[in-house]
Amino acid sequence: MLLLCLDSSAAASVAVVDTTEQQPQILARWETQDTRSHAEVLTPAVEQVMAEAWVTAQELNGVLVGTGPGPFTGLRAGLATARTLGFAWGLPVHGMCSLDAVANDVAALPDSERPTEFVVATDARRREVYSAVYRTERDGGEAIHAVLVSGPSVGPAAELPDLPAYGRGAGLYAQDLPQAVLMPVPGAVQENAPTEWQPNAASLGLAAAGVVNSGGELSTKTSPLYLRESDAKVPGPRKKATA
Repeated sequence: MLLLCLDSSAAASVAVVDTTEQQPQILARWETQDTRSHAEVLTPAVEQVMAEAWVTAQELNGVLVGTGPGPFTGLRAGLATARTLGFAWGLPVHGMCSLDAVANDVAALPDSERPTEFVVATDARRREVYSAVYRTERDGGEAIHAVLVSGPSVGPAAELPDLPAYGRGAGLYAQDLPQAVLMPVPGAVQENAPTEWQPNAASLGLAAAGVVNSGGELSTKTSPLYLRESDAKVPGPRKKATA
């Protein structure tokens, strides 16, 4: 299966991933650290990544998009782009929790560094984190996958279970997370410290490969995981002028 993958739950990212069972491959990827320009950069990034992968829309089997959790504006940009491309190209659009991307990177750690159970936490602002708890399991062969235990949820980092913690949210509130993994891990997919890891389209695509190659099916639900109400409020009725 050849997937165009997008995630805008934190920074914007795009990738083309071949989910071939023997060796899933990232054919091309793009991402930015800017968390405020998703709408402007995603479509040009799709064109760039597909050109680099030498892939046309006709060769794709589907579009995969991270459904969050994340802030309203950024998340809407990724979901709208994915749905529009799927409609225009006549492709199925699949949704996956964005935290699964980081969880997949944890599951891919070397045996000596891989926890049995762990937390993924990303920045939710307002001194809170988006989080989920996962465990690592072998699928009957050699492949190891991250399996969701609980979440996703939003709240203070201090309320998370005392488990190894990965992701940008864990780095921001390491003082509240005794087991936050602060140092880079040899052999990890991402070279920087796990407390800086963000969801990205390439890792999301590899997580999807794990689902497909273990006999599962990708979800076609693309409803956003906002987890909290919007800051924008409908204006109330105007006050009547008094005599």
